[in-house]
Amino acid sequence: MENYFNYFTEIEEHFCRRRGTLLNVSTLDWALMMTWKDAGIPLEAVLRGIDEAFDKYDRRPSKTQKINGLAWCSQAVLTAAEEMKEAAVGTQTAKTRSTPGLEYQEIERFFISNAEKLRRVQSALAVQLVAEECAVTLTDLAAAFGTAMNVKLEDLERRLTMMEERLQAALTMTTTDNELFTLRTEADREIAPYRSKMPSVQIEQLQKQFIHKRLFEKAKIPRLSLFYL
Repeated sequence: MENYFNYFTEIEEHFCRRRGTLLNVSTLDWALMMTWKDAGIPLEAVLRGIDEAFDKYDRRPSKTQKINGLAWCSQAVLTAAEEMKEAAVGTQTAKTRSTPGLEYQEIERFFISNAEKLRRVQSALAVQLVAEECAVTLTDLAAAFGTAMNVKLEDLERRLTMMEERLQAALTMTTTDNELFTLRTEADREIAPYRSKMPSVQIEQLQKQFIHKRLFEKAKIPRLSLFYL
């Protein structure tokens, strides 16, 4: 995992800047960013893909359709990621990344804030129990930062991912079939215009992330990943 956690913010700002609009990305856009992050696609590849998609669009003699969502850039992003991967094969460098790490105090505040939000969750009992356990863990992690000397952010992110997975499982278990069906229908409707631009595996992942985000929003559960700092 690369040492940057402003992944979503960077993508959102870059996409909206190229689109010429204020910051305003959809649930589908956020779900797509999650699939890219989970797939390990570097931020640089995403930004490069966005630029390529817009540059190609700008060269069109006729612009009957606008780029309304990140999904328009999906193929270009995947292509950019493959090109970066191929360029890196067989090469080795001693260059050290100079990207600034996150301040411990910033992470500590993030954990405390999310712990407070989790304790205020009003949902099914199973969800509330998991939310309370996660709140306790986050509070303990925040306290540990006061004496921590060396913290591996990759290991920390894995713990946060595990907590999100537990919350997601509890939410899914306590959501009715009709509610899940409605969310799946909504996801399919949002994805429909972009199906030809994405492989089936990515579409399936996008559907899951879309439903994941909607369930968290409905229960007012914060996202725990450091990428949401």
